[in-house]
Amino acid sequence: MFPALALSASLALTTLGLSGAASAQVTHTPQQPYAHLHSRPVKALSDQQIADLRAGRGMGYALPAELNGYPGPLHTLENAEALMLSPFQRERTRTLFEAMKAQAVPLGERLIEQETELERLFAERAVTPASLEAATNAIGVTQGALRTAHLRYHLMMVEVLTSEQVQRYAEARGYSGGHEQEGHSDHAR
Repeated sequence: MFPALALSASLALTTLGLSGAASAQVTHTPQQPYAHLHSRPVKALSDQQIADLRAGRGMGYALPAELNGYPGPLHTLENAEALMLSPFQRERTRTLFEAMKAQAVPLGERLIEQETELERLFAERAVTPASLEAATNAIGVTQGALRTAHLRYHLMMVEVLTSEQVQRYAEARGYSGGHEQEGHSDHAR
């Protein structure tokens, strides 16, 4: 009786193992983890990342501010009713959002161009140690400027909102407990 049970268990495990291996091959195999990225116009950026850069979206660049009690202008506008923004606060936030976007969009376009140039250097086999260093340094500078642009406006938002609104923002965004920040305005205008 044991040999039949062992054979059954062995066949079941083998079948499960084969179906698991087959499904793993559908997504990607360890030998070809980047094969699905080969057709991207800019290999280092997904279509979503390119769209986000062109639209001036944050892409996580402002997470240190966002998750530590410094609201972002876009999400403040999205939650304007819950935050009970005054007309002055709405207008100031809209102005800050537009200024942030005016800085972020050209930086995003520059980053796309720089990543495209790096891609070109490799695709044409024209990359040298010097051109590699220059291209990646330029990308790093642009990424830093883009991140600064997003973070700067989170910093400015705490001057527009009251501590209670900062708390409500955190709650509206689903951050447990909320955050109150020093240096914010306590004057709802």
